[in-house]
Amino acid sequence: MSKPRIAVIIGSTRKTRFADKPAAWLMEQVADHASLDFELVDLRDHDLPFFDEPASNLWMPSQDPRAVAWQEKLAGFDGYLFVVAEYNHSITGALKNALDQAYKEWNRKPMAAVAYGGVGGARAVEQLRLIAIELQMVPLRNAIHIGGGDFMAVSPMGGNAPMSAIEDHLKGSLDGMLAELTFWAELLKDAPKA
Repeated sequence: MSKPRIAVIIGSTRKTRFADKPAAWLMEQVADHASLDFELVDLRDHDLPFFDEPASNLWMPSQDPRAVAWQEKLAGFDGYLFVVAEYNHSITGALKNALDQAYKEWNRKPMAAVAYGGVGGARAVEQLRLIAIELQMVPLRNAIHIGGGDFMAVSPMGGNAPMSAIEDHLKGSLDGMLAELTFWAELLKDAPKA
């Protein structure tokens, strides 16, 4: 039996984004995971238009080939782990648009998050969880939050230290999130989708 495949989706597309640093750290942490396979999916690599379909692909096939390509990419995964920046107490516009470009592909799959910002991206994760429920994902309780002093220690706007400088603060959250993600990904891997 193959291991569930998890997309690690970088949810910011700004040239000056911080997301690359925690995403690289996360990929190092999960490189040899015993139960899950992880693949980095960067929204920068997907030329998504603003959502302009007549309806969600739950109701009718999407017309834009870029949206269809995105849906096909997502369909190959059994769960999603978002690297989330907090913009004005929510997720980025790029991530919201990417979520809207698909529907069926998200269904009955777990969703986890690594977030960063002033309060560890907590408000963005809460917004993401609400969207995930509507898309019939299973949002996890556990998440990794990089906030406050830890964020300023590793951010280029602060100390720009390596992620290893705060790794001991994140390890418990990482372990809890991965255990929960493994449980749900294995449970839902063969569940019928919408």
